[in-house]
Amino acid sequence: MDHLVSPSLLAADFGNLGKAVSMVNQSLADWIHLDIMDGVFVPNISFGFPVIESVRKVAEKPLDVHLMIVDPDRYLQRFQAAGASNLTVQYEACIHLHRTVTEIRNLGMKAGVALNPHTPVSLLTNILPYIDMVLIMTVNPGFGGQSFIMESYNKIKELRSMIDARGLNILIEVDGGIDTSNASDLVSAGVNVLVAGSSVFGSANPADTIRRLKTLG
Repeated sequence: MDHLVSPSLLAADFGNLGKAVSMVNQSLADWIHLDIMDGVFVPNISFGFPVIESVRKVAEKPLDVHLMIVDPDRYLQRFQAAGASNLTVQYEACIHLHRTVTEIRNLGMKAGVALNPHTPVSLLTNILPYIDMVLIMTVNPGFGGQSFIMESYNKIKELRSMIDARGLNILIEVDGGIDTSNASDLVSAGVNVLVAGSSVFGSANPADTIRRLKTLG
């Protein structure tokens, strides 16, 4: 399958969020990425439900929602109602991970599990059959504009081997420091979904940057 591109609205101009969504709608992007932060699991606060609902009204692409919050189980149904198509929770924030991802799927969303840079992919061995996607954080979560952690390549390759060896249909997504300089190498390593924020919305021509990420050209 061709790789997907999911521009992250965390790096967009919040004063012109509708314009940013419109640009993504008209681009070659596949999804729209939304990072939800609570100021507890990570030292930052981002979008709430009213913003997600507003984005959903104008978005023509599926909403790819990543929860960087404690106790995400409290809000799964609300994120589904707000318009999330994919819902990714942090491995480190879930006490009963199997229960959480099962409920996400029962609500009709694709279930993802995200790993912080220090968390080994081997910990996912028993949960892989129950999820649709793994998000490898290639920076420490919380803020945009950070530098890509090079050790992430080893994690991606290890995870790709784990998935392929078991014949599972699971997407590998990466987020953090993704741009046109490393996109091709990441896809070659086994990545299926590129999340890009600052490199897209900080560029002179965001739609063209998305095109380059999508075509690797």
